[in-house]
Amino acid sequence: MDMGVGSGNWKPWQARSLLAVLVQNTKRYPESFHVSLCLQGHGWAEAFAGIKSPHVKYICPHAPVIPVSLNMNMAMPSWFDIFGLSPDAPEDEPGIKQATENVKALIDQEVKNGIPSNRIIVGGFSQGGALSLYTALTTHQKLAGVLALSCWLPLRTTFPQGTISGVNKEIPVLQCHGDCDPLVPLLIGSLTVEKLKSMINPANLTFKTYSGMMHSSCIEEMMDVKQFIDKHLPPVD
Repeated sequence: MDMGVGSGNWKPWQARSLLAVLVQNTKRYPESFHVSLCLQGHGWAEAFAGIKSPHVKYICPHAPVIPVSLNMNMAMPSWFDIFGLSPDAPEDEPGIKQATENVKALIDQEVKNGIPSNRIIVGGFSQGGALSLYTALTTHQKLAGVLALSCWLPLRTTFPQGTISGVNKEIPVLQCHGDCDPLVPLLIGSLTVEKLKSMINPANLTFKTYSGMMHSSCIEEMMDVKQFIDKHLPPVD
């Protein structure tokens, strides 16, 4: 079964670390499209190419190769260690926080390059989506939005009850999930969206599910992603 977008050889575990930082170009950037692939995600490259906007720069950083407990301690590209996929599984708190700092450094670099942080969307699939959510909820930079695909909120119990006090309490979030996901079940996506509703303005949170979709993507989801990007990163005159 084809588990990706346009790539029949893509396996879902290979995309746990897919992360994208979408930056709206200003006059200091050429009108260009940049993609750095990770984890053999050729299908995702094709998907982004199909929805790209000429004024948006796409950055897909590579995750480091580390031993992953869930993968019998064998090394694989991963932003942090994964001990289990159940809602109550222990989490790699030091690894998650270090990975978050790495993403924040990418954002800070784009800001230094002249891009306002509120012209930056962070997003990803699976582990990359989880890291994007955690980054947006803990960064001091005001962001344009989050794309959270087939993922969860890491370290959710460490956040205080109620609305976050940071700059992104009004941040737009598009969370997407397949109703047949065997790796990150829809229940985890539903628990995540309920937690997010208590942390940010729920009016800015959109949760979409896709019938029959497993731990992968589909054309309908990518069209929703495109609409979200076009809405929150409009062209600058």
